[in-house]
Amino acid sequence: MKQPFINVEEAIGKVVGRRTKTPDAFASGMKLQSLAAQMHVSLTQRWAPKGVYRFKSHEEADEWMNRMLARSQIPKS
Repeated sequence: MKQPFINVEEAIGKVVGRRTKTPDAFASGMKLQSLAAQMHVSLTQRWAPKGVYRFKSHEEADEWMNRMLARSQIPKS
């Protein structure tokens, strides 16, 4: 089997794109965790009852979800 020919001294003619600095994974994770904690505090009640829901179409599912979201916005007295 022949070895491929690689010319190490050849100059690179064109560079496409830019390498960006990678974000700090720990800082991003901590931001996400604090956002989740804030959302947990703000959503004191469920917007829909627990369970598995089956729908015949996406339109029916969207209609049900809109109804549940609207119902959750009504203050309970």
